[in-house]
Amino acid sequence: MRERLARLVLMRLAEPGDPVMGRLAASCGPEAAVEQIRRGALDPGFARWFGSVHRGGAAGSDDGAGERLARVLAAWTARLETADPAADLAEGERTGARLVVPGDAEWPTQLDDLGDVRPHALWLHGEADLRFACIRSVAVVGSRAATPYGAHVAAEFGAGLSERGHGVVSGGAYGVDGAAHRGALAGGAPTVAVLACGADVTYPSAHHDLFAAVRGQGVLVSECPMGVRPTRPRFLVRNRLIAALARGTVVVEAAVRSGALNTAGHAVALNRVLAAVPGPVTSDTSVGCHRLIRQGAAICVTTPAEMAELVGAIGSELAPEPRGPVLPRDRLDPETRRVLEAVPARAGAGPATIAVDAGVDLETVLSCLGGLAAAGYVERTSRGWRLRPERPPGG
Repeated sequence: MRERLARLVLMRLAEPGDPVMGRLAASCGPEAAVEQIRRGALDPGFARWFGSVHRGGAAGSDDGAGERLARVLAAWTARLETADPAADLAEGERTGARLVVPGDAEWPTQLDDLGDVRPHALWLHGEADLRFACIRSVAVVGSRAATPYGAHVAAEFGAGLSERGHGVVSGGAYGVDGAAHRGALAGGAPTVAVLACGADVTYPSAHHDLFAAVRGQGVLVSECPMGVRPTRPRFLVRNRLIAALARGTVVVEAAVRSGALNTAGHAVALNRVLAAVPGPVTSDTSVGCHRLIRQGAAICVTTPAEMAELVGAIGSELAPEPRGPVLPRDRLDPETRRVLEAVPARAGAGPATIAVDAGVDLETVLSCLGGLAAAGYVERTSRGWRLRPERPPGG
């Protein structure tokens, strides 16, 4: 319990994804980290690490590593005075949320890939088990200002992946995120919404009903303390969790400065599968997707089956190759097709003329014409052979 309370304190002291706090907690443990901050004296070994990473100004200047670390420690100490982990724990339990920390059965071990920016703990609110929901999962991300095309594709991917047993991870925002969650809810598999605010805060407020549905079939996830409101930096920082939780990420729509490209960057850095859906070349909201594909950073996908193939076990979920309809004439042998192509559509032609046009001998033409006539492709008229007119259905 003491470690859990210490992690709640760390969540209050530093912003999510703070690598300095992450390194301190990893080097000495959460409880010792809180104690060092309370005493105002950090471990010398940690101070040396900070100095080696953050050398910037001249020795003795205000911008030196020592001064920078002192300012960081002062900011943590100021927040320490108002931190109340017992109250945070009680408030979380009151709202129905649960706290999971590294080492818990529900903790997704793939988050350990984040290293120093791994979250100290997670608040979860929902029926689904986060670890099991993310074992086979795909992150579906994209623009908040999604076009009808983007919203449709996101819903199709959410539903299609869910029907195939893949959990769908997204950010709960407007546009592509919301459409992906709704599609996943229709498919039946758990969906995971990673928030940039406290688990007790509904943002955007218009997604109140959607989040209620997610809690019933999936889970809301937050690394922020209870009551924390979202900010733009927190949206960008939480994107690393979306990329880390899932086996792969698909970008449905993204403008050139879309936050979804930030998630794509995290996916690449974490060696996760990255895919992108192409859109109209005239659409500004697909420029980011096209750039990812053009640069070779993302694989082009157009169906949920193709994405499932990318993240599934080798050979286990192969997407069907798209094929056009098989026409009866596709079954003809090459010589017969050449003869058929040489038969005129209107005016008839004799076998000798057809033989010249088809580039085959007369005996082959006579043999092929008999078979084509029996199959209903050609007919004989007073002026020679011609294609048989297609009759309307029922005619």
